[in-house]
Amino acid sequence: MEAVPGWVPAVGFTLLPHAGGFLGGKITKKEIPVWYETLQKPSWRPPNWMFAPVWGTLYTSMGYGSYLVWKELGGFNEKSVVPLGLYAGQLALNWAWTPIFFGAHKMGWGLVTLLLTTGAATATTASWCNVNRTAAYLMVPYLAWLTMASVLNYRIWKDNHNKK
Repeated sequence: MEAVPGWVPAVGFTLLPHAGGFLGGKITKKEIPVWYETLQKPSWRPPNWMFAPVWGTLYTSMGYGSYLVWKELGGFNEKSVVPLGLYAGQLALNWAWTPIFFGAHKMGWGLVTLLLTTGAATATTASWCNVNRTAAYLMVPYLAWLTMASVLNYRIWKDNHNKK
């Protein structure tokens, strides 16, 4: 039996976060013209066209970071449970935000989800720092974007709390 080429896990880990992003994008695409465009938004929000390339970059960075941690710790084992478990948790929360905010139009619950995601991503980054500094650094732009997204979500919720 042939061993899996070394590049396969790197590609798999790097692409994994995009799966939820892709599915979330299908929800978002339908809701932007029908619902999102009707909401009051702050003047400083990024333009709609910016979200896809930014998320693509962030998903690639965090995915590759997870690969570096997995590789450094020798795969899935007792040592990798916490850093990769935290990563999986924050990724699940990340993926949950789109159907909550865009699908169900629950802006307040979207904010709660984003704050939980930010906390879990911060814990992930801290745990990765002890394993592979490059992996932790790859999470920093994501943390910055989550912070901006949380403030944006709050403002949209605050300014549109009576809309469904």
